[in-house]
Amino acid sequence: MNFTVDKNLTFDQAVELMFSKLGVWKIMALASSVKDHVMVRNVSCLFYDGKIWFKTDKNFRKTQQLYENPRVALCWNGVQVEGLARNTGLVVDEPGRRFEKLYREHLWGSYNKYSHEDTEILIEVTPTFVEVWDTSEDNYAYQIFIDFETKSVEVKEYDQK
Repeated sequence: MNFTVDKNLTFDQAVELMFSKLGVWKIMALASSVKDHVMVRNVSCLFYDGKIWFKTDKNFRKTQQLYENPRVALCWNGVQVEGLARNTGLVVDEPGRRFEKLYREHLWGSYNKYSHEDTEILIEVTPTFVEVWDTSEDNYAYQIFIDFETKSVEVKEYDQK
């Protein structure tokens, strides 16, 4: 089986691979839970500084869930992220306003419709564990498990030849 990545990836290489698959922005499914009440919804995410960022209204149900339980999961096209969410304050108060600039550049439609300066907060998600599904050059599936807490990586074949 020919892998498209080295099976002996370092932690830094695996993290770089994960963020290269995600690119600059993606619409990701966000799951959160409080007292066994699970919700999932799409959020417009940006990726920088080794984190996942999205904005939301401070009055939404999902925001209230994040205050009560910051453990979240995000998923896009075979990249599954478990992490901790943190409210960093109003989007317009971010130093340098990096999120706002990138959001305007890459997600103009959403930016234009949903930008309410007085209620839009910026959520930072710090990954704790990531699972990346991929396929080899000869079309066999494999998984890359990235543990951010132990800074370890495991590449595991899913299909057997």
